[in-house]
Amino acid sequence: MQPESEPKPEHGRATRIIHNRRHKDSLGSPYSPVYNTTTYRFADTASLQNVIEGKTPGNLYTRWGSNPTIRELEQGLAGLEDAEDALAFSSGMAAISSTLFAHGREGIVCIGDLYGGTQELLTRHLQPLGIPVAFLLQSELDQLTEALNSPGMLVYCETPANPTLEIMDIRDLAQQAHARGALLAVDNTFASPINQQPLSLGADFSIHSATKFLGGHSDITAGAVMASAERIKPIALWRKNLGQILAPETAALLSRSLRTLPVRIRQHNDNAMAVARAMESHPAIKRVLYPGLPDFPGHHLASQQMEGFGGVITLELRGNREQTARVADSLRVFLLATSLGGVESLVSQPCVTSHHGISRQERERHGITDSMLRLSVGLEDSKDLVADLQQALDQL
Repeated sequence: MQPESEPKPEHGRATRIIHNRRHKDSLGSPYSPVYNTTTYRFADTASLQNVIEGKTPGNLYTRWGSNPTIRELEQGLAGLEDAEDALAFSSGMAAISSTLFAHGREGIVCIGDLYGGTQELLTRHLQPLGIPVAFLLQSELDQLTEALNSPGMLVYCETPANPTLEIMDIRDLAQQAHARGALLAVDNTFASPINQQPLSLGADFSIHSATKFLGGHSDITAGAVMASAERIKPIALWRKNLGQILAPETAALLSRSLRTLPVRIRQHNDNAMAVARAMESHPAIKRVLYPGLPDFPGHHLASQQMEGFGGVITLELRGNREQTARVADSLRVFLLATSLGGVESLVSQPCVTSHHGISRQERERHGITDSMLRLSVGLEDSKDLVADLQQALDQL
């Protein structure tokens, strides 16, 4: 049997994603077995104590993340963004909450549009616990320096943002945050590591709902955080004590999905661009929000910091809430469902789903209207997706 070779630094990202694995199977399998175990036996108490104290490597207890399947996944996740370390979680919200608890207790400043669940966590849980939280629109960036009024704070943003696809300047935000002794966390879910590398642009944390593009098949729920080893440590403690670890079976499925991530993202990008261009001229559509379109407000910035424009499009229709819902109900290839990033195309109305828990006033403040439809463009033939949208829009 030929010895396994390590991926070289000059290899491309797809090559490194496939081959960047710690496990070397004695029987020659290119895939690790699933270590579906909660605990691990030791020869003696001294050996157990050495692992607990970190003097020798070893596995101890899966809830702590100490499991070969989970650790191999985390090595793969770190490699996606050339990070020193990564943590896998039971969901994207678990990844967000542990990061905010670990690094946001001195105060959090949120920039731009946010996923409704994140905003709900901040306003209904973190603020009542006494954690200062401020929300700034992208147009209010000139207030960021003033908002960072004490050391050790955290700046948090999504880019592209949900559901407006608003683009934030990661490099500029990182420079402003660091100048005030703050850290920057970026939710990179919509872009994926194939399209955008926040850490290389100066961010301190890259966060993902791995349920979405990283998983890619609508069959797992998971989350991830990539950062330096030093900044990962306090997040790991919160994950451990909040019980946010994912199951080894889920870790194995996610690890499998990462191997096809580059080719899947390329097709998501191509299909979304084709759909966005086709919808631009439709008379029933008021606006097509997609970073790849030249007239999109953030197109120039997206072209600078992204390698592709992603698989999510938001359409704003010329109609009211009920008419927009009727269009969504009339789609046949697009499935009416929450979430995004899977091989199948999905449609949702943000005011009913992702931002249902946000007040109408707050939605309007962020430009999220009742006539918006968010499309997660999958891997079907793009002509079929365009035809499906056209027949549904004829219902208006």
